[in-house]
Amino acid sequence: MFFVLRNRTYRHLFAAQAIALVGTGLATVALSLLAYDLAGASASAVLGTALTIKMVAYVGIAPVISAFADRIPRRTLLVTADLIRGGVALALPFVTQAWQIYILIFFLQAASASFTPTFQATIPEVLPAERDYTRALSLSRLAYDLESLFSPALAAGLLTLITYNGLFFGTVIGFLASAALVVSVILPKPAPVQRTGGTLAKATYGARLFGTTPQLRALLALNVSIAAAGAMVIVNTVVLIRDHLDRTAGDVSIALGAFGAGSMIVALLLPRVLDGLSDRKVMLPAATALFLVLGAFTAGLGAGVVSWPWLLIAWALLGAATSAALTPTGRLIRRAVPSADLPAAFAAQFSLSHVPWLLTYPLAGWLASSIGMVAAGTALTTIGFLSAAAAWALWPAHMGVRPAAAPSILPTRGDDKEAHRLAA
Repeated sequence: MFFVLRNRTYRHLFAAQAIALVGTGLATVALSLLAYDLAGASASAVLGTALTIKMVAYVGIAPVISAFADRIPRRTLLVTADLIRGGVALALPFVTQAWQIYILIFFLQAASASFTPTFQATIPEVLPAERDYTRALSLSRLAYDLESLFSPALAAGLLTLITYNGLFFGTVIGFLASAALVVSVILPKPAPVQRTGGTLAKATYGARLFGTTPQLRALLALNVSIAAAGAMVIVNTVVLIRDHLDRTAGDVSIALGAFGAGSMIVALLLPRVLDGLSDRKVMLPAATALFLVLGAFTAGLGAGVVSWPWLLIAWALLGAATSAALTPTGRLIRRAVPSADLPAAFAAQFSLSHVPWLLTYPLAGWLASSIGMVAAGTALTTIGFLSAAAAWALWPAHMGVRPAAAPSILPTRGDDKEAHRLAA
């Protein structure tokens, strides 16, 4: 899997992604401590609002940026996003009011909503061979999982030497290093495409690609399945550990680590699996596994038989199924749309994949606190079941190997021969 790092351009881009992820992880820890200093017992409300702002920025900004992405050199866009994120991190230690956090978080996440889809759309052009690209997707998934384990440990170590404000400066260094790595390589230019219509039509082009392409409609349902299971893990792990199992705070990290370990194992195995199986034969069974595992765990919780090993196994299985459903997404998008439409499609996926979390995050927390953990698990399992069933129905079996190319929703002009070949 790691042989793709021999490609200098991809190696630098992957390093930029990994370093930026570590910086973001440090900022997350520091932001929690800053919120507590500013709001005390109300810190959860501050962080909850900040997370909501993050999702709103993700959903709203990415499509707008994609409308102009073909006019801006990719390297310029990526470096500018890194510099904005670094500037926000530099300003965070000096805030004195919660509303200042909200404004800075919006700019930080707006920059991330510009960086990530552009980065994702660039990789398939840097690594045009599908075998190489599949391995790059697994490496990217691995980077996210390692960051979730490594950043908190690094932050804990650094906090023994510096204050949490110092973590923000570590974040700045991370984003500057990411920008320097992007500057060090030459990136392919966006395909020359002109679409009719105004800014709104261009911004919604990617979403309409999803609406008219069967495999991408199925991907929308898969996004809901992933969010349903993920919300249970992210929102309710601490309550399950502390209240239901009466274990220590340190066990929360172990449980989340089990989820990450399951995801990493599958990310390492997927390249070989995808060499022999279609995306459909991996992603749809994974969505089924998500609601089955969550349903079994919820049933055990209701029966009062859930134990510490049971939770660890369930979380590891949920992590594995999440990775199997999520990792091939880039391959699916790449094969479903013409190359000229990749920036719009990746921006749409970035935006639309975060919409379900706006529902599942508050649902998981509100139901668990007001009605009970079994009710929360039952509701999320039901959502997972319905979305998995929709994905199976929307993705016909005959499209499992060679997905049909997305139709031209808006007239395009240009000399992108590959786009016309795929659309034929």
